[in-house]
Amino acid sequence: MSIQIFNTLSRNKEEFVPGDPKRVTMYVCGPTVYSHPHIGNARPAVVFDTLFRLLKHEFPNVVYTRNITDVDDKINAAAQNEDTSIDAISKRFTEIYHQDMSALGVLPPTIEPRVTEHMPHIIDMIQRLIKSGHAYEAEGHVLFNVPSFSEYGKLSGRNQKEMIAGARVEVAPFKKDPADFVLWKPSTQDQPSWDSPWGGGRPGWHIECSTMIEKHLGNTIDIHGGGQDLVFPHHENEIAQTTCVHGGELFCRYWIHNGFVNVNQEKMSKSIGNVLLVKDLLSQAPGEAIRVTLLSTHYRSPLDWTDDALNQSKRNLDKLYGALQELQDLQVSVSKEDVPEEFINVLKDDLNTPAAFTILHKLAKQANSEKEAEKKKLIKKQLLAAGNLLGVLQQEPEDWFRGIGDVDETEIEKLLEERSQAKKEKNFQLADDIRNKLSAMDIQVLDHPDGTSTWRKH
Repeated sequence: MSIQIFNTLSRNKEEFVPGDPKRVTMYVCGPTVYSHPHIGNARPAVVFDTLFRLLKHEFPNVVYTRNITDVDDKINAAAQNEDTSIDAISKRFTEIYHQDMSALGVLPPTIEPRVTEHMPHIIDMIQRLIKSGHAYEAEGHVLFNVPSFSEYGKLSGRNQKEMIAGARVEVAPFKKDPADFVLWKPSTQDQPSWDSPWGGGRPGWHIECSTMIEKHLGNTIDIHGGGQDLVFPHHENEIAQTTCVHGGELFCRYWIHNGFVNVNQEKMSKSIGNVLLVKDLLSQAPGEAIRVTLLSTHYRSPLDWTDDALNQSKRNLDKLYGALQELQDLQVSVSKEDVPEEFINVLKDDLNTPAAFTILHKLAKQANSEKEAEKKKLIKKQLLAAGNLLGVLQQEPEDWFRGIGDVDETEIEKLLEERSQAKKEKNFQLADDIRNKLSAMDIQVLDHPDGTSTWRKH
């Protein structure tokens, strides 16, 4: 079965056919680094990481580019508030973003370009757009001339009136058309500035991605991804300027967008006060549980984040790791050929992660009931290989069950040894008392048939 992808541009599920199967290219809009990432930022990172894993399973070379936007008005504001440079702000929050995404099992992209490293390339692309008649200079600004691109609006399906309203930009008097958007804008003395043929200034948001894609991936890419909120105006504008600068050449074969994240059925917003930061969630639950929650709903559907959903993800992972714990004495070597056909097929069907988790749990159930050693080995290989495609089951079961948070392992091991000695001396009351003490510490004792005992966090 080939990979099937829902293409936002065609509004249909299509067979994925890359331009060059030996070099599959994917670009995903990354973070603007001015604050701690929230769960809405994490969803595209996790979704496209899962797609990256699937593509690597199917193709020999996948070049995944996810950018860092390190020049932006929000970064400027954060730098002014702290009386520091935009470079200091962007470096700090880039590192935080990396740490948080790593905790969610997100692999590093192949290439991670930063906007500030590409100013000469941005200026060059803008000059080419002016030369070809698709952009013009006006009062220190350079704007893209939207009427020069007849297919503008095709991605979002909006008419011009909707697009102007949706762009949420000032209808400046120097624009030739109200829909025209900024490629370059002048900077004030307290704003970051780069020299250009149009004076000191900085780029508009949309031109940045087009430039980085051209430099690192080429004129035409296979996949462009991001959150649903980027369809318009960001991705619509990217299509316009990139297609025009390359003389009408196809920009992207497949456009993929993930749905929004709501919190308890409400839109996540600062005004409501329900913005969930990844760092805070990581203090409540393991990163894998957060990842499972993000993948528990199909990526194109809205995701309603609740505490119950996160707790259910933890319980589901307990079951999966519990099955692996029963198989831990079986030594296996895992390869991508061990992924069950049924599992890979549901992932190939527009990244159906909810169905993939159903198959994982079916495998876990088989592991718990199977008696034959060779069949149990096969199930273990299948669980681990399939889990790797979803970015889960990445720990040893013992480490998973010991959980997160501060635990005094030395004290726990000491109590287990005292309990073992009490059982040998048939002092079962003391053994029960120690078990109860450990339980009060949120520690579950697991007694095994060979007489040994291990522990895990409740």
